[in-house]
Amino acid sequence: MNPDQKIYVAGHRGMVGSALVRKLRSLGYENIVTRTSRELDLRQQEAVQDFFADERPDYVFLAAAKVGGIMANNTYRGQFLYDNLMIEANVIEAARVHEVKKLQFLGSSCIYPKMAPQPLTEDALLTGPLEPTNEPYAIAKITGIKLCDAYRSEYGCDFISVMPTNLYGPNDNYDLQSSHVLPALIRKFHEAKKENRPEVVMWGTGSPKREFLHADDLADACVFLMQNFSDYGFVNVGTGEDLSILSLAETIKEVVGYEGKITKDPTKPDGTPRKLMNVDKLHAMGWHHRIDLRDGIERVYAELEDQDWY
Repeated sequence: MNPDQKIYVAGHRGMVGSALVRKLRSLGYENIVTRTSRELDLRQQEAVQDFFADERPDYVFLAAAKVGGIMANNTYRGQFLYDNLMIEANVIEAARVHEVKKLQFLGSSCIYPKMAPQPLTEDALLTGPLEPTNEPYAIAKITGIKLCDAYRSEYGCDFISVMPTNLYGPNDNYDLQSSHVLPALIRKFHEAKKENRPEVVMWGTGSPKREFLHADDLADACVFLMQNFSDYGFVNVGTGEDLSILSLAETIKEVVGYEGKITKDPTKPDGTPRKLMNVDKLHAMGWHHRIDLRDGIERVYAELEDQDWY
């Protein structure tokens, strides 16, 4: 990539897409093309083809997706499968037709089998059953990986895939009905502090372990991989470090300054027992994360004043 080439960031208003735009601009890339979902419905094939015909992007970061936490994934199973299949298929096909130089597809660590050995290595894909609560989303993301590989094989397209671990950062979703665990806990502790509540109820037992990566670190890795990786398969992007949900809750409690207690709700689902990425492949290429989890949480919490609920 060079600063004169046109880059399309699909999903630029989301957490990942907006981090990518920030990163690219910081590196001097100004010829960035974006469209909101109202301006361009990526589920509509003809609209996507017309957009690519008009704009002719050289590079594509495919960060657009329908996303959510356990409740949203499990409730809107049809929407999560259909919408994500349509988005990725339409964009990848249009990138082929209009001869995009390189495309990067962003997936999710939920592609791995529920009981895959930890840490999760790239070769564990499709070796066992998926976590049932987010199976539709996982299937869509697996399809995106395989579509990139198939287009590389059949058409010679330089399409690559990147699998981030659990993410957090600016422009995250704080809706308690559809958010992921970290932003949901930030909101719960902040509101409990503001309203002097004696306790915060945490979903599940608190025992599952999770890995968290700041979206700015992911964006840095994505640009690095766009410049340094061209192959079949995909690359895990994470920190290689995890902690229990209870430990996460205790860290957020400290950052927010909440002084009540944490109560567990074991009637709510835990999800996958552990989800830690093996990032040896990425480290061997020379990339490492920079933002420590506590520092990242402090940064995110300090940036929240423009949120409606804050």
